[in-house]
Amino acid sequence: MRKVLVIDIGGTHIKVYARNRQQPIKIDSGPTMTPKKLMDAVRTAINGWPYSVVSVGYPGPVVHGKPLCDPVNLGPGWIGFDFQNAFRRPTKVINDAAMQAVGSYRGGRMLFLGLGTGLGSAMIVDGVLEPMELAHLPYKNGKTYEDYIGDAGLKRRGKKKWIKSVFDVVDKLKHALQADYVVVGGGNAKRLTSLPPDSFLGENENARAGGVRLWQTE
Repeated sequence: MRKVLVIDIGGTHIKVYARNRQQPIKIDSGPTMTPKKLMDAVRTAINGWPYSVVSVGYPGPVVHGKPLCDPVNLGPGWIGFDFQNAFRRPTKVINDAAMQAVGSYRGGRMLFLGLGTGLGSAMIVDGVLEPMELAHLPYKNGKTYEDYIGDAGLKRRGKKKWIKSVFDVVDKLKHALQADYVVVGGGNAKRLTSLPPDSFLGENENARAGGVRLWQTE
């Protein structure tokens, strides 16, 4: 059985999971976090944990297993960074929302929306994963979906208006993409006092399950 090291990179924290550990290790991230700092922090944190393969959830678009651009909320240097060479283990890199989506999937047509520092999104249709970048599409008043239901929107507009916008966005995207149900995850999902129709609350820990499942198809 493979020993999977799962790394979920976020704009505020990086979470490091191992199969035989109950709780993740949290590492502070933010606008100064670069790939080199990430590797140094992870190596220090795991302190000799045994692992044979690595799954990385990356907070930005990923094409053919490589970051397409630097994350908005982190430092530079991610484009072209070779995670597999850095870890010296077989490594799979996918969008962080996509990794949580894989861990949240219950069958059928599922839309995953991650309410965190930004807005993550992915869809799984009959077991086929499609990472998405819905956050920066125009929504209202010249602003994007992320401007309204990302962390900055919550702080700018207040919780009541933020929740109203979350319900509206979930409804619009569910119908536009013809999803059977929506999983609402990410760190800010816990701020919702109720959930939109046909939606379920995701857990950040589903990133661990998603990271492990990436290697179960081989």
